[in-house]
Amino acid sequence: MSCEEIDCKKLWESLSDYIDGEISEELCQKIEQHMAGCEDCRVVVDTTNKTICLCHCDDDTELPADVRERLFETLHIEDYLKPKPA
Repeated sequence: MSCEEIDCKKLWESLSDYIDGEISEELCQKIEQHMAGCEDCRVVVDTTNKTICLCHCDDDTELPADVRERLFETLHIEDYLKPKPA
């Protein structure tokens, strides 16, 4: 990816590396400059960071069933809504 100009697609292509801190300082600065003027990308990065944090949380708290159902339907992963075998 070129460091010259970051657009939304280029940011999303390197989102994982950005979040993991596995990109150059120059590219990191370009991404952060882009996000300063792009609310959509800020929301994507923020939401992704929060999702990762929730997934790595040591808390055994379960999501309420209605919240879990809405989340999975929104993410189009209905197969996970099926009851877990006992």
